[in-house]
Amino acid sequence: MSTLAPTLEAFFTERLIGQRQASPHTVTAYRDTFRLLLRFCQKRRGKAPSSLDIADLDARLVGEFLHHLGHERGNSTKTRNARLAAIHSLFRFAALRHPEHAALIQRVLAIPAQRFDRTIVSFLDPGEIDALLAAPNQTRWVGRRDHALLLLTIQTGLRVSELTQLRCQDIHLGTAAHVRCLGKGRKERCTPLTKQTSAVLRAWIGECNGQPTEPLFPTSRGNTLSRDAVGLLVTKYAKIAERNCPTLRDKTVTPHTLRHSAAMSLLHAGVDTSVIALWLGHEAVRTTQIYIHADLGLKERALARTSPAHTTPGRYRPPDSLIAFLEAL
Repeated sequence: MSTLAPTLEAFFTERLIGQRQASPHTVTAYRDTFRLLLRFCQKRRGKAPSSLDIADLDARLVGEFLHHLGHERGNSTKTRNARLAAIHSLFRFAALRHPEHAALIQRVLAIPAQRFDRTIVSFLDPGEIDALLAAPNQTRWVGRRDHALLLLTIQTGLRVSELTQLRCQDIHLGTAAHVRCLGKGRKERCTPLTKQTSAVLRAWIGECNGQPTEPLFPTSRGNTLSRDAVGLLVTKYAKIAERNCPTLRDKTVTPHTLRHSAAMSLLHAGVDTSVIALWLGHEAVRTTQIYIHADLGLKERALARTSPAHTTPGRYRPPDSLIAFLEAL
């Protein structure tokens, strides 16, 4: 057997699962990265994945793989950087086991992450939220489930991975109603629920008669909804909502858009960014600053408090006819 296969197996079993106790989501993301990398390497080297050696995964091949992700698979820069982070993690682990490949490993670790443009986050205004919540057909079981799911997501700002992991026992509908979830970084948090959301969830849990350990939003067969399924249903209802709310046609609505919408609702209500960070489960308060950048109304109110500069409008006029000709080219 090659040196790569046992090293990769030990990386998952000893480092990720045994030492770091990585979440299932992290293990899945790393697994997908190496599945893609090994298949790419198999095509380039002509070897079966179990026969590949660490020397086969040199910096040149890793660079070609990253180029393949961006230009052939159409992955975003963030996805490309996430794949590279997984590869770096493996090679840091391999450096301790295979010092004979130290030079090759250092060249791979020297591959930098790509910089990317930070766009303004997209969110829904109150009218668009109402149109989206009205889209599910609540005369059907699936429609009532999806309505409850959309309402909970918009009110709490849960990540899609947190949403799909919810069990009936995670919803507490008594005094101080709240939802409890295990978020990113294995951090447990509680998010309060409004009276409207509590009423909808109480009716939904009563209808599906779910046991405490069963999924809160199951499939028709009782299984857990996948991340892709949640993404598809959000896209479907956004298309339906466009009929009554044309502004949705100019927006790409995803589960994360609903999370951004929850944050913007809190910001517009005057909630401090440190509280919003706790609400969303952000690691640092600075992560929440993206919502201040997206809030044009907040900037306009700040502008209204300033004094305008004393200046008069003017128009540039070329001092010479030849200069005017050149400027017109």
